[in-house]
Amino acid sequence: MIEHRLIQQMLNVIERTLERVEQTQSIDPYFVDTAVDFIRVYADRTHHGKEEDILFRDLRKKHLSGEDRQVMEELIEEHIFSRSTTKALVEANMRYRRGNEAALVEVRLHLKTLVDFYPKHIRKEDDVFFPASRAYFSDEEDQAMLAEFWEFDRKMIHEKYKAVVKESEAK
Repeated sequence: MIEHRLIQQMLNVIERTLERVEQTQSIDPYFVDTAVDFIRVYADRTHHGKEEDILFRDLRKKHLSGEDRQVMEELIEEHIFSRSTTKALVEANMRYRRGNEAALVEVRLHLKTLVDFYPKHIRKEDDVFFPASRAYFSDEEDQAMLAEFWEFDRKMIHEKYKAVVKESEAK
């Protein structure tokens, strides 16, 4: 849940940027790249990655209530929605960067979609799903999962920069 606070801070930055875009009718494509990087690496790969690869994996081994299982499936679908919106944002930003001024409308739309999406998603996790999911784990299981979260985080920085090097080598 701590990670949600940093995600919300970035959403606030994006929202303020969108307000300026309304006035200037332009956006810095490098800012969009930064926002995409944050969403892809921190919000999706790191945060959603821990949920999907660790928490949800372990919850699938439990006898979840129908309601809890449904919420977990909704969260997975929401993660997929975020990924597809981010992919569309990248494509629109590339068109905008190449001089297609009309693509600004799509860039704004996708950024706004993410700004509107994440607070609802975060509330569902913080207020509904995470508290309910805690009841399925013993203290020992909880501690083991936290240790796995830390290990996941530790590896993420290496994964990110290995990808940066690989991408740079390909150019």
